[in-house]
Amino acid sequence: MRCRRLRTPCVTKNLSCECCAVRLWLLRHGEAQAQARSDAERELTAHGRTQVRQAASLLQGRALGAIMASPYARAQQTATLVHEVVGFSGAIQTVPWLTPDSDPREVLAQLAHFDSGDLLLVSHQPLVGALAGLLINGHRQQPLAMHTASLAELEGDDLLAGLMDLRSLIHPHH
Repeated sequence: MRCRRLRTPCVTKNLSCECCAVRLWLLRHGEAQAQARSDAERELTAHGRTQVRQAASLLQGRALGAIMASPYARAQQTATLVHEVVGFSGAIQTVPWLTPDSDPREVLAQLAHFDSGDLLLVSHQPLVGALAGLLINGHRQQPLAMHTASLAELEGDDLLAGLMDLRSLIHPHH
């Protein structure tokens, strides 16, 4: 994938080097029903939809290269609302490795081909917090606190453990 943003200076000592930065947006689904036939079938509440629209408004004007979402109903509904609010022209990619109990290392392995631009992942706790902690700190012992519809912005030269910086973390009004 080619970088659609301006290239950023490389952080290495080679001043002639330029790197294409990766911006990763992590969005936890909005508030969901407390009960359903299964966890995967829990849907967003009216308040959850409002939370998601609020978070999605922060992504307006961003050049998202992809939206990837968990197959769970509440994450799919969240991704669909973001898609509508930001006017994303591509399709939402549903991936099985963004469920609540997925391994953050597996997520990084799946994202290894994504090397530049803006990417939005719509998922669940504890995965989003553990993934952010792994990317920022290099380990999973310090997960990032992610409330419903919290949006984290991480940036770095590569999607590798310990090499991303937290640029912003926004929690919706409850």
